[in-house]
Amino acid sequence: MKTLKILVVSDSVGETGEQVVKAAATQFRPDFEDTIIRKFPHIQNDEHIENIVELASMQDALIVFTLVERSKRDLMIELCKEHQVASFDLLGPMIGLIEKHTGEKPLQEPGLVHKLDDDYFRKIEAIEFAVKYDDGRDPRGLLLADVVLIGVSRTSKTPLSQYLAHKRLKVANVPLVPEVEPPEELYLVNPKKCFGLVISPEKLNIIRKERLIALGLNDDAMYAKQTRIEQEINHFYKVVNKIGCSVIDVTNRAVEETANVILDQIEQ
Repeated sequence: MKTLKILVVSDSVGETGEQVVKAAATQFRPDFEDTIIRKFPHIQNDEHIENIVELASMQDALIVFTLVERSKRDLMIELCKEHQVASFDLLGPMIGLIEKHTGEKPLQEPGLVHKLDDDYFRKIEAIEFAVKYDDGRDPRGLLLADVVLIGVSRTSKTPLSQYLAHKRLKVANVPLVPEVEPPEELYLVNPKKCFGLVISPEKLNIIRKERLIALGLNDDAMYAKQTRIEQEINHFYKVVNKIGCSVIDVTNRAVEETANVILDQIEQ
């Protein structure tokens, strides 16, 4: 089998090119056997491009490049033709398409997609918030949250909190159990911000049994018994009816689908 060598060249970190190259390469070498992918990030000047093309020529390698500056893209194409190196411009055609469609000129500034702007810091803040106020650890977070999730154990409250946090929303979640009264702060939350997560008893029974087995415990514990689950769900409905919040059935929904339901309601 011929060794596949690909050089990924970028004026930024090169993640985009690397991921596309890997996605394509796995169609031929699923285990990356006899495959070498080298990344050359932060290309600053013409000399760097010249050296990389010469290296590709000597090693019989392909070049995939994501260069936002037109002059650097043109130079790369010209040098690859001169040295008979197969290359692919991953970014240029898309930039050209958008330029033609909008009539606007591209900024040609490398690394803008990774720029540490306000949006980035909002996401980090939201993720930290979700961790801090996960699983009802601190009820004070309920009044600071953009979204409050409530539900019995194993209704995907934590993964949903993290997913929404990546959408820049501050999320707190509270587990509901019949023996413990919900925190007073929960009843002070705007019902439009609060979402109850419910699941069918049968599905929850299966999930909890699998969880117990994964922990090396007996799957006939009270935690997974049908009567206990029904008791918890009845308690759940008493709480959500008192709050007056929306209820989402997550029985056959992926986290992303549940998140989209919440996002749609918030936008409305």
